[in-house]
Amino acid sequence: MKILFIGDVVGKPGRDAVTKMIPVLKKEYSLDFIIANAENSAGGSGITRSVVSELSSSGVDVLTSGDHIWKKKDVFEFIDSEPRLLRPVNYPEGAPGNGWGVFTSRSGVSVGVVNALGRVFLQPLECPFRTVKAAVEKLRQQTKIIIVDIHAEATSEKVALGWYLDGKVSAVLGTHTHIQTADERILPQGTAYLTDVGMAGPCDSVIGRKVEDVLSRFLTALPVRFDVAEGNVQLQGAIVEIDEQTGRARLIVRIQRKME
Repeated sequence: MKILFIGDVVGKPGRDAVTKMIPVLKKEYSLDFIIANAENSAGGSGITRSVVSELSSSGVDVLTSGDHIWKKKDVFEFIDSEPRLLRPVNYPEGAPGNGWGVFTSRSGVSVGVVNALGRVFLQPLECPFRTVKAAVEKLRQQTKIIIVDIHAEATSEKVALGWYLDGKVSAVLGTHTHIQTADERILPQGTAYLTDVGMAGPCDSVIGRKVEDVLSRFLTALPVRFDVAEGNVQLQGAIVEIDEQTGRARLIVRIQRKME
């Protein structure tokens, strides 16, 4: 089984990259399942019902998120009835939506997906290690193929979660920084790991935003609106090949494709 995980989709440029590149990658890699982090997909921050529909129509099977999941207020109106959209599992009990789910791939195989939010330099939610482990224990009753999106700031927290879950899940893939790292590997017990898969969006930017806006903020320390940039749009992510019988990863390959 081959699963494509797409990094943070940033605004319309990111959505356009997803729409254009998914058919190419599906044909090239014979993909069975596609996941994308979509917390920045609507105007650069948050997600809406129409964007969920657009990305799903493009071929994305599951949408994960992170600290910006609640930025668009209408998400509260539909997240409970939209199983394809996950919010971090470690929000307190009673939060709308779900942090994990089981989905069916194109080949008919069940795939478990868990979304978690780190706590270092971010909102202090419940422990991502314990909440993810609890979700994984439930998922393993239904499938051996489990993908974890750890949306976190600190590399150390992501790496630690990778080791904590080694042998328990198929892959631990990091999101949030929008900068693709080059540390992809298969951990000793068969879990694929990558600290950050990158983003789908404009790379001539500062993590997807216009350079001049961000520089103004750094240089003046004054409030500045961060508009989504436009140049050099790429789709970044990772493809993980998984043994369907064991749930162990066989291969992880970073993806970086420029949209022409």
